[in-house]
Amino acid sequence: MDLSNNFTSIILLGFPYLGSFTFLFFSLLLIIYSVTISGNLLFMVLYLVSKSLQSPMYFFITQLSLCDLLLTTDIVPILLHTVLYGGSTMTLIGCITQFSFFATTESSECLLLSLMSYDRYVAICNPLRYHSIMTHNFCIKSVKEIWLTSSIMTLIYAINMFTLYFCGPHVIDHFFCDLEPILQLSCSDTTILHTLGLISGFVFVMAPFIIIVVSYVYIVITILKIPSNTGRQKAFSTCGSHLIVVCLFYGTLIMVYMFPTEGRSLILNKVLSLSYTVLTPLLNPIIYTLRNKDFKEFFHKLKATLHL
Repeated sequence: MDLSNNFTSIILLGFPYLGSFTFLFFSLLLIIYSVTISGNLLFMVLYLVSKSLQSPMYFFITQLSLCDLLLTTDIVPILLHTVLYGGSTMTLIGCITQFSFFATTESSECLLLSLMSYDRYVAICNPLRYHSIMTHNFCIKSVKEIWLTSSIMTLIYAINMFTLYFCGPHVIDHFFCDLEPILQLSCSDTTILHTLGLISGFVFVMAPFIIIVVSYVYIVITILKIPSNTGRQKAFSTCGSHLIVVCLFYGTLIMVYMFPTEGRSLILNKVLSLSYTVLTPLLNPIIYTLRNKDFKEFFHKLKATLHL
């Protein structure tokens, strides 16, 4: 990148018209950020210290928590600064770096959610072979491949971005550096990056979503064949939390990236972006812990131990 011909700083506008609501919005974001970090860290610690939680599904959830921690740390501190001071100035390199972490974590989360749906499919549709299929080595290898694939994709994005000529304006009317706002600042031909965006959108968003849908079709068919109501409820409860998380995550992600943005207000786009960058990382550990029998039992045992 020829720094002599490109601007080197970018201004993020964030939410410039909050007025008297600035402190309230800042306080709310700070509370959400603190609870998100604490909740996801607690989830990971519980997995490490509890033998009853040592299963493939909980291992995948810890990786989901890691994604949420990285995403929150990447987005929210700068968002807090933007809200408090009415904007933030970032270097061009810092902006591309922020996008790189965002793209890696979101891509990994999509793939993880599809892997978790496969885990539920095997557990419900093929329970006798569950332990032979979902082995420890398979889980570790799958997670490694997810992180590696997402990182390679992001690296390709970053390398291509650094070859662009950025001519301005050097202002992004958003609260973080997303792909399209960055490309709008460039005077270079961005066809390659737009094509890469379509390819990665299918590989990392639509393909995992199709896997999730197909898995749940088979899961529902299998559950409906269970003769007793108790058996059906027990089977469905094992994948209820995952289904809620999928709906929350993919619902907003598809609305932001898969539907036309023409005619959509910038405020609406920012609010939708807040839902999967700020709210989803907050809700994920809450959903999995509150709806999970194993976690409830672990908390009861922990509470009883502390009272002794």
